[in-house]
Amino acid sequence: MTNSNSTLLMSRVTFGRALRRLRHEANRFTIAEVAAALGCDISLISRIENGKRVCSQQHFAHLMDLYQVPSDQRDELAELHAAARERRQPWWAPYGDVISAQYERFLGFEAAASKVHEYQVGILPGLLQTEAYATAVTGVGFASLGPDQIEALVEVRSLRQRHCLHETTAPLECHYVIAQAALDFQVGGARTHQEQLGHLVEISAHPSVDLRVIPYEKGEQAAQISAFRILQFSDEDVPDVAFGESVAGSLTMDDPRDLRRLHRLSRSLTDAALSPEESRDVIARTRNRGS
Repeated sequence: MTNSNSTLLMSRVTFGRALRRLRHEANRFTIAEVAAALGCDISLISRIENGKRVCSQQHFAHLMDLYQVPSDQRDELAELHAAARERRQPWWAPYGDVISAQYERFLGFEAAASKVHEYQVGILPGLLQTEAYATAVTGVGFASLGPDQIEALVEVRSLRQRHCLHETTAPLECHYVIAQAALDFQVGGARTHQEQLGHLVEISAHPSVDLRVIPYEKGEQAAQISAFRILQFSDEDVPDVAFGESVAGSLTMDDPRDLRRLHRLSRSLTDAALSPEESRDVIARTRNRGS
């Protein structure tokens, strides 16, 4: 069932996965067989099961009959179905003109997640960035956007920090591993660099932030792996989802094999990194060198 951390996206994903599980349990129907029984396109059933499309009341009733769902279980699913159809606006709705569909999907998952494992090579995790640092990297990453659009995206990043770490009773549990190079890259100029490093020292002491640095002497562990995030959820019915970074943008990964590989990578990178206390010392020394 939904909880206080639920988002509309997660309600749809949870509901879709419940339908997929029912389809497999009910004589292992194929998507094509279900679509034929409902008189709709195969793509519609697939998108509903993947949380990308709302399931109508009529289709919901037909699916419950087709899968022969007991009345008590049907009542639970009806509650979840209602949550998946609820027309509530997420906090990022006012920024819809600058947020891509992929970014909006990520925000929906992040807002409902209980834990994140993230690795970055050359830049710092978004939830740890100062406003000036975020402005500098956003201006490069979205060079085709105007100043107002860049400012709006920086506001979104600032709001992410508030919602995930500061203004919440259940902060996102953040496990970050970064390459030491990310500390040395002077983003936004000397002053912004110094402020960002000072902020890192402070935010790394946050009870929900575990920040570790892979030192240069272990560069072979870090240099050949691109950035990625794994989001985990307190609801056991919702599997992990990962986002990988590339020149083509962010790639969503939810295949169990991909997730197993990324979890192994995350553990390997964590083992190669310094402890949080040692990492904080490296950050402080880097900042002192520039002062």
